[in-house]
Amino acid sequence: MLLLVYATLIGFFFKTDHALQIQCYQCEEVKNNECSTPEFIVNCTVNVQDMCQKEVMVKEDGIHYRKSCASSGACLIASSGYQPFCTGKLNSVCIHCCNTPLCNGPQRKKRPPLSAATSLFPPTLSPIVCLLWSICLT
Repeated sequence: MLLLVYATLIGFFFKTDHALQIQCYQCEEVKNNECSTPEFIVNCTVNVQDMCQKEVMVKEDGIHYRKSCASSGACLIASSGYQPFCTGKLNSVCIHCCNTPLCNGPQRKKRPPLSAATSLFPPTLSPIVCLLWSICLT
């Protein structure tokens, strides 16, 4: 029954001509991640290139990047083939694949985790006020 539901949904998706398209950064061997700006954004080929690829090469003069659209099969094969050379040292080559829009750009900074010392209430409030406040919020 579940297979029938999936088949129906997939059939509906392709029948209504909804195309799958992703946007990625595209550049050829630039230094210091300089191609992660709007002018380097491209629309990948619909239903063919479904991933973004980022190649990171460590050279004597610094880190070089190559970014592009890719098909999932080609990207995953390339990334696994270069795995032994992905050391982070001189002459290292790493290939990364991802499947969300512009994911081959700079990594977003993660928010720091809330520490145990961080409280939702100011330290000047008494425990009773905090208890009443939490009851009022529910």
